[in-house]
Amino acid sequence: MGLRPARIYRNMDNKRPYTRRAIKVHKKNYIKGVPGMKLKLFEMGVKKDYNTCLSLYIKNNAQIRHNALEAARVASNSYIKKNTNFFFLKVMVFPHHILREHAQAAIAQADRFYQGMAHPFGKPKSTAARVRSHKAVIKLYVYKENIEDAKIALKRAGMKLPASTRITVDDIAL
Repeated sequence: MGLRPARIYRNMDNKRPYTRRAIKVHKKNYIKGVPGMKLKLFEMGVKKDYNTCLSLYIKNNAQIRHNALEAARVASNSYIKKNTNFFFLKVMVFPHHILREHAQAAIAQADRFYQGMAHPFGKPKSTAARVRSHKAVIKLYVYKENIEDAKIALKRAGMKLPASTRITVDDIAL
């Protein structure tokens, strides 16, 4: 079975994030069966003293799944790598929140086969980053002559995210 649409998971409810929970002072209860994260690299490029920082911000509160973060990273990295030699890209959020899914029968006449439950708990299926509004998701450091290419790269990354985004340009004082 494929992934469910992002619209199911993008809104943040007011519940606490589902991560691991501390039971006692010295023992911790870890959630079993959490699938691996697709996002492996959080920093790429060459660390240098750049004079411009571009940031991709989320306008509203949202949950961003790990595969959307990876798609945004790949889209921006592939564009900026083709057009500039020196850059440093950093993903600023980490997907801690575990998304659960209650599997249901998706066949014809499923109402006779399986009734489901009103509020099921579900099994762990994916992870997501819970991002508050006006928080940077990706930062891209470049030289001043590469600002336009960096804007296009971050715009491409923003298209992969489930919420509306904006890009800001900041000068770094050396």
